[in-house]
Amino acid sequence: MSTSTPIQQRFSQLQQRGQCALMPFLMAGDPDLSTTRATLLALQGTGADMIELGIPYSDPLADGPVIQAAASRALASATTPGRVLEMLSSLKGELRIPVILFTYSNPLLNRGMESFCRDAAAAGAAGLVVPDLPLEEAEKLSAIAQQHSLDLVLLVAPTTPADRMGRIAAASRGFTYLVSVTGVTGVRTNLENRVAGLVQQLKGMGPTPVAVGFGISGPDQARQVRDWGADGTIVGSALVKVMAEAYAQQGDVAAAAGEFCRLLRKALDD
Repeated sequence: MSTSTPIQQRFSQLQQRGQCALMPFLMAGDPDLSTTRATLLALQGTGADMIELGIPYSDPLADGPVIQAAASRALASATTPGRVLEMLSSLKGELRIPVILFTYSNPLLNRGMESFCRDAAAAGAAGLVVPDLPLEEAEKLSAIAQQHSLDLVLLVAPTTPADRMGRIAAASRGFTYLVSVTGVTGVRTNLENRVAGLVQQLKGMGPTPVAVGFGISGPDQARQVRDWGADGTIVGSALVKVMAEAYAQQGDVAAAAGEFCRLLRKALDD
C-alpha cells in the first residue's frame, strides 16, 4: 500500500478534527519573491492548512483580472519558474504546510513534465494544479507526478458531464478542485447554489477530498462552502486583492495577507 502524501495527511488530520481546510492562493513574485516568502510564512502562522502558489504566466486563461494583474506584476519583477522553486526551496524547515503549485501547461511542457515534477518535488512542493491540461494529458502527468510524491490535483467545473466528473474524481490525487463558477477566477458576491449539490455528487464518487475555489470573496462565503460539506475552501482573488491594496498603500503586504487569513480561519472554525 502506498504511503499517504503530505496533502492526504493534512486532510486526514482535519477530517478527524471536523475542520474544513483553508487553502489561500497567492501569486509567486507579486510584487517580488521576498514578499512571497514572507507571506507564505505569515499565512502558515495565521491558520492556512495548505497554500496554492501560482507560477506567473503571460497568458493565464483561467484567471480573472485580479490574478492576471498579479501575474503581470510578478513577471515585471523577473519571476521565473526556476526562481519560484529556489524561493520555495529556501523555506525548507520553516514552511511546514503543503504547498501546491498552480501552473499552466506551457511552462510545464517547456521544462518537460519529468523535469518539472522532479524539480518541484526537490524544492518542497506537495502538489500541482494545471488548469488548462486536458484530462488525457493529466492522466499521463499524474503518473509522473506520483513517482516524485507529488499529487496532481484535477479540476471539475459546474458544466462537467457526470461521466467525465467520475473520471476526473478517480484520477485526481490529494483532493479534487471544484470550480464554484463557470468562467474565470474572481471575487463573486453570490456563489452558485448548485455547487452544494456538486460537492455531494463528487464526494459520492470516492474518498478523495473535495475543495471549492474560484469566486470565494471572504469569511461568509468560506463558511458557506464549509456548510455545503466541502473538505476545503480555496481563496485566491480576494486575498490577492488585499495584498495588492496593501502594496499600493506601501503597507506590510505579508501582515495584511496574514490578517485576512486569520479572519477566514475564524469563520471556518466558528
